[in-house]
Amino acid sequence: QLQASGGGLVQAGGSLRLSCVASGLTFSLYHMGWFRLAPGKEREGISCITYIGDRTYYADSVKGRFTISRDSAKNTVYLQMNSLKPEDTAVYYCAADLFGNYSGSYYFAYGMDYWGKGTLVTVSS
Repeated sequence: QLQASGGGLVQAGGSLRLSCVASGLTFSLYHMGWFRLAPGKEREGISCITYIGDRTYYADSVKGRFTISRDSAKNTVYLQMNSLKPEDTAVYYCAADLFGNYSGSYYFAYGMDYWGKGTLVTVSS
């Protein structure tokens, strides 16, 4: 199970940190990712990180503003979001994929194996 939290309402230029706690799986064996779904738009891959945290991948739309990290001791993956823009408004989901071949572009295009419930982020102008 993947449970995301940390969403909320923030003004443009502000920051939020999303958390996703994993249970029922061996967290340290899973690549992790964040995706978002905005009204009227297709799902968008935001960021992902390898199971050992040595590589990260970001969408161009968030590069330089968002940072993904993970803490295996807490079975948690984070998404630090800075300089938020109204266009970042969406429901954010975390996802997991068993370690193996890792490709950020593949995950962004096809998704991952396991998905959690989302958390809503609203950025006001």
